Amino acid sequence: MTASDIPEGFERRTRKSPLTDPWEPLYSKHTDKAVIIGLRLAKPHTNGRGLIHGGLIAALADAAMGHSCAHVMGGVSSLVTIGLAVDFVGTAEIGQWLAVESEVVKTGKTICFAQSLIKADDVVIARANATFRVVPKKEPV
Repeated sequence: MTASDIPEGFERRTRKSPLTDPWEPLYSKHTDKAVIIGLRLAKPHTNGRGLIHGGLIAALADAAMGHSCAHVMGGVSSLVTIGLAVDFVGTAEIGQWLAVESEVVKTGKTICFAQSLIKADDVVIARANATFRVVPKKEPV
């Protein structure tokens, strides 16, 4: 994969997770209101039929929405997912650019709501919404 394969504004994610390690390289782009997560789809992202796995979409949507809430809240809190819903309206194939574009709907002292559109080459293939609980920030283990 070359830098020309990655849309402008996206950089390698520095925030790592054991869950997403097999899906690397992952990219992100920060805006004033969101953290957009993206990746070039490859074989490790597929199900047994060769289509992009719904679990990948759900996990990345959860991460993008949670990171967007934390970003909008100034990074002073940590968040845990209370509820997550994903509607799959299409599919994606190896080689396409997958982007999870989130929007923070509302933040509060103890809760945050977000929604996202998941796109493959700019075509919506899923939508998601989530509710997060704001918790005291802990150091990683």
